[in-house]
Amino acid sequence: MNVKVWIVLALVFFGCNDTVVSQARITGITGGYKIRHTGVSTYYDTNFAISKPGSQSVFFSQDAMNYNTSENFIDHGDGTITDCVTGLMWKKDLTPKLTLDEAKSMLDQLNAGKYNDWRIPGIKELFSLIDYSGQVFGDRSVRLFINSTYFDQPLGNTAMGEREIDAQTWSSTECQSLTMGRDRSRYGVNFVDGRIKAYPIKEPFSGLPNRLYFRFVRGNRHYGYNKLTDNHDGTISDEATGLMWQKEDSQTGFDWKSALQYARVLSLANHSDWRLPTVKELESLVDYENQVDVSGKASISELFQTSRRNNPDGSLNYPYYWSSTTLLDGPQPGNQAAYVCFGKASAFFNGQYVDAHGTGAIRSDIKLMAQMNYPIAFGPQGDLVYVKNYVRCVRDIK
Repeated sequence: MNVKVWIVLALVFFGCNDTVVSQARITGITGGYKIRHTGVSTYYDTNFAISKPGSQSVFFSQDAMNYNTSENFIDHGDGTITDCVTGLMWKKDLTPKLTLDEAKSMLDQLNAGKYNDWRIPGIKELFSLIDYSGQVFGDRSVRLFINSTYFDQPLGNTAMGEREIDAQTWSSTECQSLTMGRDRSRYGVNFVDGRIKAYPIKEPFSGLPNRLYFRFVRGNRHYGYNKLTDNHDGTISDEATGLMWQKEDSQTGFDWKSALQYARVLSLANHSDWRLPTVKELESLVDYENQVDVSGKASISELFQTSRRNNPDGSLNYPYYWSSTTLLDGPQPGNQAAYVCFGKASAFFNGQYVDAHGTGAIRSDIKLMAQMNYPIAFGPQGDLVYVKNYVRCVRDIK
């Protein structure tokens, strides 16, 4: 019997377990990975939750269209959780807040136990756990951005002066450029507010090693690595994820509703089933090893054609790209959607334009333009808000 068929039958008849997942990884059957859905099952217009729209509605081809009710997590009862979608095994608990060196020491102790291949996850592995059914209100948590049935996730310690959102989890992925124009940083996921940012390795004011949470992982080492092919028809296929991408971007910015419409009417390479990607699909294209300040290039494979959108002072940058994923935040949850930076996550800070959060950061914008003088600097760090973000469409390879 074909080995691939054997694995499929094993998954069907015996369910997901670590032995089967490991066997699939070792034989290199796919050499790729499946992107877990965002967890969004609700449709939204530009402001509010709505009932499921008709297939011809501009709001139909958004995140909830591909919602999968199957979680496929297995709790082994020993402090570990296997994700049958991604083939990754996770520690159920977070560590205490640790420096990077302290986390490596804890990892050495952990690898002296039952398994010896635990590691600090890369940013794409860590982001696979995020669940956008979560909700935040500024710096206060409403509902966590991770499945709390299977995973423990504390809030920031407000009794110690922290905000509830001060509960970031570090990855092993280092930011190659300086954030805020000064800080060596490492990427992390905030499962309290639904974002990816790069966080300083040292505290900016004291110079002491920074401390954040860690969640260790083992398993599928293919996760997060693209296998891209130029189809020479205006499309790029990723054999790792089973997604086909538009080679060129939209070359102009749109508000979120117009971005959905752009994707809905796109006809390219004899395909008319293009859509706006979910935030997890879009993040899968980020090349975190390629930073604008280091290479001058967008953080994506050079097979893709990427527009430039310089900062207001003329300094080199690349666009933010809309996802189809609504991010619930603020007094009117439903009026923001997540975007991915393929250039610097820029801010106007202390009189200059800086990369505040690192290339590949994930943030959110309001869906509709409320005024015409964008970009504006917003928040304590002066993050640039554009609202009219770019589009790169996707479809499933059949």
